[in-house]
Amino acid sequence: MAEPENPGVLDQTLKPFYQRASEAEDRLTRLEAALASKQDSGNKDHSKLNSELQEKIKKLAAENAKLQYRIHHLVQAVRDADLNLEKNYFVIPQVDVGAIWDHWICGYVAMQD
Repeated sequence: MAEPENPGVLDQTLKPFYQRASEAEDRLTRLEAALASKQDSGNKDHSKLNSELQEKIKKLAAENAKLQYRIHHLVQAVRDADLNLEKNYFVIPQVDVGAIWDHWICGYVAMQD
């Protein structure tokens, strides 16, 4: 490759490129700073939101435990009621068949007289 005849011409030719590169680096530095500040404020917002959500989760977990306790006892009460109903439904009364027979026979004999 041939050496340029005048190094000043090369510098003049590259000067706008150096200037644009320098401006781009400045913009990049400002953008990085802005992004860092937004991330810091975003992290604060996220940590606040996170703590609020953790608090809500604890409240919901406590409420869930109470409801599970109530459900357990309600299910047990229904089972006990079903068991009592079955016991009372299938109880065969103790009947003195002999006494019924005697009563029937006495009534029949009396009707014949």
